[in-house]
Amino acid sequence: MPKCDLVLEGGGVKGIGLVGAAQALEAAGYTFENLAGTSAGAIVAALLAAGYSGQEIEEELVRLDYRNFKQAEPLDHLGVPGKFMSMIFHFGLYKADFFEHWLVGLLARKGKTVFGDIRAAEGNGSKSKWRMQAVASDITDRTMLVLPRDLSRFGLDPDGFPIARAVRMSMSIPLFYEPCLLTDSTGVDHLIVDGGLLSNYPLWLLDGEARADRPVFGCKFSRSKGECAQTGIRQGHPIAFAEALVSTALDAHDNHHISTTKGDLDRSILIPTDVAADGKTARVSTTDFGISKAVSMALLENGRHAAETFLAQWNFSHWKTRFLGL
Repeated sequence: MPKCDLVLEGGGVKGIGLVGAAQALEAAGYTFENLAGTSAGAIVAALLAAGYSGQEIEEELVRLDYRNFKQAEPLDHLGVPGKFMSMIFHFGLYKADFFEHWLVGLLARKGKTVFGDIRAAEGNGSKSKWRMQAVASDITDRTMLVLPRDLSRFGLDPDGFPIARAVRMSMSIPLFYEPCLLTDSTGVDHLIVDGGLLSNYPLWLLDGEARADRPVFGCKFSRSKGECAQTGIRQGHPIAFAEALVSTALDAHDNHHISTTKGDLDRSILIPTDVAADGKTARVSTTDFGISKAVSMALLENGRHAAETFLAQWNFSHWKTRFLGL
């Protein structure tokens, strides 16, 4: 069976589409050697690295109530003033405890709870010692973290670190979720937030010696031109303006990298976030945790169809000749 490495973009609830893309790759015969992702991409990457198939992940999503991911603080029940106080005292509107417990349970079923359980095979061409890597942002030290590798900088053992905790760090959407607290070996606390602030689509992370031996595919969400809530901004909606600011922060760096790096777009599976379900067409956004099951399954189908379309024209030999000169 052909092997590939896979990088998954962050996108909150849109991450459902990544599962459909993984299913299509599996149906085409691919197995995943090394994986990397940010935020929602890190969630799917962790489950695939632990041994879940795309179909198994879909079955878990069908049973999941996404609204549980918006776990309110007591202050949030006080309306706008309460939300403002949540921002002041907790630096975010919602907790992510439910999410972390959910992921811990899923990983435990496969017996893969710490990074030492998903060590990369010897001689697999990867620069990383672990099959899965997640990107996070340390706003205390103002640096990007690649987990679990960079845990040694904190005096922590990467092999013994919980996978779910690292993913929790990677998916902490700024202002939406409370930052994750990481205490280093000297007792200093670090606030960790969504890795998308620095690299939401870390395709660069898996490039290396294996690039000529197996493809490095990426799954990225496609966005229409001028999508960033322009109408809301013109109408003076501060929430739309804030959403546009966060969207720019999450995507600008990687969009620039792809536009200036030859071959990245050609190995990227572009997943539309517009879906037709419930008798209407809707655009799924990062924090649409109240979407219906029909919309979530339509998004999953978007990912599956995007990957099938991509694979129908993909030729690794041609890609290597064109972009690697091999």
